[in-house]
Amino acid sequence: MAKILVTGGAGYIGTHGVLSLQRAGFEVLILDNLVYGHRNLVESVLGAELIVGDTGDRPLLDRIFATHNITAVMHFAAYAYVGESVHDPAKYYRNNVVGTLTLLEAMLAADVRQFVFSSTCATYGIPQEVPIPETHPQSPINPYGASKLMVERILADLSAIGALRYVSFRYFNAAGAEPDGSLGEDHHPETHLIPLVLLTALGLRPAITIFGTDYPTPDGTCIRDYIHVSDLATAHVLGLKYLLDGHPSDVFNLGNGLGFSVQQVVEMARRVTQRPIPVILGDRRAGDPPALVGSSAKARERLHWQPQYADLETILTHAWQWHQHRHG
Repeated sequence: MAKILVTGGAGYIGTHGVLSLQRAGFEVLILDNLVYGHRNLVESVLGAELIVGDTGDRPLLDRIFATHNITAVMHFAAYAYVGESVHDPAKYYRNNVVGTLTLLEAMLAADVRQFVFSSTCATYGIPQEVPIPETHPQSPINPYGASKLMVERILADLSAIGALRYVSFRYFNAAGAEPDGSLGEDHHPETHLIPLVLLTALGLRPAITIFGTDYPTPDGTCIRDYIHVSDLATAHVLGLKYLLDGHPSDVFNLGNGLGFSVQQVVEMARRVTQRPIPVILGDRRAGDPPALVGSSAKARERLHWQPQYADLETILTHAWQWHQHRHG
C-alpha cells in the first residue's frame, strides 16, 4: 500500500483529501502545524497518523522521509486569506513559497518525486475570458495568488530538468461538506460566503453583507464558481493516480463551470435552511471581478473527473448539515 504524505491534512480541504485517499486504499501520513487545522477531526473521523509540524522545518521533514516510506506528497498546507496577504505579504511568501521549497528540497533529497499541489484560480487575476481555461494568462492581483504562482513556476522548472513530476490544481471556490456531516468548513476567522451565510442562518451572525449590487451580471452581484469539496478531493486522488501511472506533469482547473451569484447563494440558503437570513447591501470591494468561472474540460478529459455534487442546492444542503452539527 502506497503511503502519501499530506501536508495541511487537518484543514478543510485537506481532511476531505485524506478521506478520499483512504477510501481509494492509500495509507496517509498527515503533517499539519494546526494553525488552522483541527486535530479532533483527524482523530475522530480520519484516524490517520498526525505529525504536528511545519513545512519549513527541514530537520523534521528529513526525519519524516527517513522513517516513512513515502511514495508521493499531496501539498495542501498554505495561508489562504487574500486580504491578509495584502497587509502581510512577507508572511505569505515565507510560508507558501519558502515553506513549499523547503518541502520540495527534502522530498528530492529522499528521492520522492511525485507531487500533487493545491494551487488556485487567484493566479489568473482579473479574467480576460469566462470560463477561464488553463491557458489563460496568469497575472495575480494579490500576494496570495502571487505566492501560488511562484510555486507553480518552481514546480515547472524542477519538472523541466526531470527532478520530479507534479499535478497542480487551480481551484475555484471550494464549498460544501462531507455528505454525512462528519467533515466540513470551520475557519477562524471565516471569510467564505457560504459558511458566513449559514452562520447567519444559525443566528451566530447578525447579517450577511453583499459587497456590490451594481456589477454587470444578471442580478448585479458577483458570480463565482462553487465546487463541492468532496469533488475537489476526488480530483486530487485522480491526479495522484495519474502521476503513479507515469503521466507527465500537468496543470488542471477544478470548478463546476457553473457560476452562481451572491444573491443566488443567499436565496438558496434561505430555501435550504428555512430560516431568515438578513442582508446588508455594501459597496464593492476593490479587486473583486464581476465573474470568476473556470473551465474544467481538461480535468474531465484527461483525469476522467466527473463532479458528483454540482448543483448549488446540494452543496448548500451538505454545508448546512455540517454547520448544524458543528455549531447548532
